[in-house]
Amino acid sequence: MSAREDILDRLRSALRDHPAVPEIPRTYREDSGMSAEERIELLVDRLVDYKAGVTVVDEAGIGALIAELLLDADSYVVPQGIDEVWLAEADATGPGRRRTDTPEAQLSVAELDAVDAVVTGSAVSVAETGTIILDGSPNQGRRAITLVPDHHICVVREQDVAGILPEALRRLDGTRPLTWISGPSATSDIELQRVEGVHGPRNLDVIIVRA
Repeated sequence: MSAREDILDRLRSALRDHPAVPEIPRTYREDSGMSAEERIELLVDRLVDYKAGVTVVDEAGIGALIAELLLDADSYVVPQGIDEVWLAEADATGPGRRRTDTPEAQLSVAELDAVDAVVTGSAVSVAETGTIILDGSPNQGRRAITLVPDHHICVVREQDVAGILPEALRRLDGTRPLTWISGPSATSDIELQRVEGVHGPRNLDVIIVRA
C-alpha cells in the first residue's frame, strides 16, 4: 500500500461513523448563453485589460502572425506536439532559432531561461475572466516551458472559448496538470507598484483563431 492509499484509508476509517455530507446545491449559472462572437469579444476585452497582446485571425493567418511576433526573438522553444504549419514561416525567416522540448531531451531551467519566447496551443479559455488554461497536452507541453521564457505566444481556438467558468470546467480533466493564465505575469504586492515577469512571462501574446 502506498503512503497516499494509507492516508486515504485512515481518513475513510475516521469518517465512517459520521453522517454523509448533504448534497450541495448547484444553483449557480452553468451556461453563459453567449454566442461564439460574444465570447471572443469578451475574451479580447479582458485580455487587453490585463495588458496582453491579442489578435483575432482565421486559420490561414496563424503562421504569418507567429513569424511576426517572433521577429525579435533570437531563439524560441515549442512543445513536441505543436502544429508544424504554425511555425513554417517563422522557421523560414530565422532558421536554427527553434528548440523543441521533448521528453527524451527536456530543456533545463537554465536553458529555458536563455530562450526568448515560447509558442503553445491551449486547452480551454474563459471569456468572462480572461483566463487561458493549459493542461499539458502535446501542443502545450510541460508547465516549465510556459513559465520561464520571457515571451509566451499562445494560440486559442474559437471552439475552445467558454463563456463562464462552469462551462470551462466541464471540458477539463482535473487530474491533468493545469496552468491558468490571466494576462502576463504581474504583481503589485510591494507598495502597489506593478512589476511584470515575477513568476512567469513578462509578455503574453494571444492569437484567437476563428473556426
